[in-house]
Amino acid sequence: MPMNSRSLAIAATVFAGLVFDFTPLRAQDRPRARELGVAPGVLPPGPLNAITDVAGVLVGQVTVIEADSVRTGITAILPHAGNLFLERVPAAIVVGNGFGKLLGSTQVNELGELETPILLTCTLCVWKAADAMIEWMLAQPGMEKVRSINPVVGETNDGYELNVAIRSRPITAAQVRQALTSAHGGPVEEGSVGAGTGTRAFEWKGGIGTSSRKVPASAGGYTVGVLVQSNFGGVLQIMGAPVGMSRARMQTARS
Repeated sequence: MPMNSRSLAIAATVFAGLVFDFTPLRAQDRPRARELGVAPGVLPPGPLNAITDVAGVLVGQVTVIEADSVRTGITAILPHAGNLFLERVPAAIVVGNGFGKLLGSTQVNELGELETPILLTCTLCVWKAADAMIEWMLAQPGMEKVRSINPVVGETNDGYELNVAIRSRPITAAQVRQALTSAHGGPVEEGSVGAGTGTRAFEWKGGIGTSSRKVPASAGGYTVGVLVQSNFGGVLQIMGAPVGMSRARMQTARS
């Protein structure tokens, strides 16, 4: 069912050019940061600490790995399980970095509503993903007279050491449909999965991440959920401590 007035879901894709080569690891192979005592902010997370803590939100992911040259995928975020074109939800898009191939933002900001799921994928697969999602939606019951759809697709460029065959645009319509039809609530797989399979961040392996926070009842009682496709440079800091930075680099950075 559509999100109610006390819930909010956010899907974010982060763009970058710096990449580094590390062996992909799924977050499920390791504890989450909060389990290790790293608890940023003052608000408590939802039960799953995931975007799916927002009532009705579903996430589906397909990971695409081929030989040594393809490491990419699709991540689909559905605000509810119904037909989004017929049951649209309020939406807005804010661009923090304009260097990207984000598709569908103009109509969302003009009308203030979302009429398709949100897809995340690799840079050169945006248009293939959008085309496949349109075909899938047009085939849904009740869509027989629809003549316009605004697909929303975000991306990051994973076409460096991991997804070196990005020019082959290694995403198929069947894989997009699989991500959409397999979307579910509950725990969200994180790390080197879906659209995060080939991404990097903070000089480490990037990927898909998710979290949620619960606002106190006195401030509205909302649940805020986020899903991120991370891919950028910089130096990772956890609670003020630089991670993975050599002593020499730390001294240089402080000088």
